[in-house]
Amino acid sequence: MTDMDEHGRREPPIAADEVDTLLGFLDYQRATLAWKVDGLDAAGLAATVGASDMTLGGLVKHLAYVEDSWCSERIGGHPAGSPWYTVDWSADPDWEWHSAASDSPDDLRGLWRDAVARSRAAVASALADGGLDRPGRHTWSDGRTPSRRWILLHMLEEYARHIGHADLLREAVDGSTGE
Repeated sequence: MTDMDEHGRREPPIAADEVDTLLGFLDYQRATLAWKVDGLDAAGLAATVGASDMTLGGLVKHLAYVEDSWCSERIGGHPAGSPWYTVDWSADPDWEWHSAASDSPDDLRGLWRDAVARSRAAVASALADGGLDRPGRHTWSDGRTPSRRWILLHMLEEYARHIGHADLLREAVDGSTGE
């Protein structure tokens, strides 16, 4: 039995195999992001803290990009979908952060939810086809190719780091706090 907390987050399993533990923690981080942006309007998603121009809306869009880039493309081998393939990344390497201000809250949440769904499907397919030890589908410029395990651990790191940002941003918007 898996426990659900008051924010709709399923607790990661405390005694499971590597895959279930890893995916449990990744889903917990995803659910934490969903909690941090829940109920916010466009102004809330556009709020900044201090000297940073980081916003919760930009964070949501960035993590949608991360999901598609790392899981769908580098684990699943699927080409970038919309809107990523239309972006001139050379002109604006942080496009997802900057462009979020012109997206509606529903569009941002939908973009992220759809990217998570694609990631889950890509990971499930990859796990059925050789597991975590197999290499990802993208070789770096230095010739190395990270394993699927490395990619999923990178996803955990990416979420965990940005959830800290989300904590500060959400508190600045309306005083909401929590892990």
